[in-house]
Amino acid sequence: MRASQEKTGFLKAYGAFASGRLTLHACDLEQEGAFDEVFVGCHGVVHTGAQLGRKNPQAKRADQYVDTAAHMVDSINKSGTVSRLIYTSSIAAVISEVDTQQLVQRPVLYEDRYPDETNDARFESLESTGYSVGKVASERFFAAAAEEAGGTWDAITCNPSDNVGPIQSKHHKESGPWQHNIETMLWRTESHPDGWEQNAGFRPWMVVDVRDDAECHVRLLESTAVKNGERYIAWSTDTPNVEEIARLASSLLPEAGIKIGPGPLLQGNPTLGGAPDPAQEAELRAIWAGCQLRNDRMIAATGVTFRPLEESVRDCVESLMSIGEVEPERTDEFKARL
Repeated sequence: MRASQEKTGFLKAYGAFASGRLTLHACDLEQEGAFDEVFVGCHGVVHTGAQLGRKNPQAKRADQYVDTAAHMVDSINKSGTVSRLIYTSSIAAVISEVDTQQLVQRPVLYEDRYPDETNDARFESLESTGYSVGKVASERFFAAAAEEAGGTWDAITCNPSDNVGPIQSKHHKESGPWQHNIETMLWRTESHPDGWEQNAGFRPWMVVDVRDDAECHVRLLESTAVKNGERYIAWSTDTPNVEEIARLASSLLPEAGIKIGPGPLLQGNPTLGGAPDPAQEAELRAIWAGCQLRNDRMIAATGVTFRPLEESVRDCVESLMSIGEVEPERTDEFKARL
């Protein structure tokens, strides 16, 4: 298989590609042995890819995560050189609950927390929970596989949250989803009345700058303090609501005259099944407000410093306009200056 120029062109523009230090390879996660040749001579692997259920987007999605993980494990074992795998999981493997009361009972969101696995509903509706179930299963699969390999390599999990910050290629604004959500804030106004969307269950954004997320992965890869099976959450612990993100997208660049339109769109909310009852909205917002996000374990292991939210949103908007070629709606005052 070959990767498209649209998705790899920005990588080929790097100096390291011109010198040969950066090489690109196209592999299929579902193909056994696809990574055999690529991993030979490698010492570290960062596994950021995910099987999102292309073959069966509903009931089988969780199983497919482990299936593709097995292919990667086989290639690592064959390499004879790989000594560490960093697996990119998700905060979905930490916070995604079928019953939101679990967030009231266990409000501290940190690495030792897992979604309630005693609730059978978590495994009965994989169309909505398969991503979380699959990520948890893959974390455990990689750790067990590394242990079975006799300590020749270890598997460390990184659980990123909602990635914001700048895009590097035009196609990144579509594959977001968080940068794409900010994109919709820029062009959904009175002429695009659908509005921007709330997270399911009124969950606030739990942000990490994409640059900090990448640094967390690299530092975990290099660390001598981490051990097989450990997981580390990558988030700044900022929890803005979507309304705050929309406000920042406009206010941080006053000279750009960005006009944010109506929103958020509440209809069709997958948790609420439509427009919410005000009391239910207040209850859900209060549940999330009572949660405590922790990142001290990541900071202690890597020394990473997380960027402020304002910098991440500003740089995201500027990159959407410059690299993504997004033309935002403008205020009347801005138009009058043209």
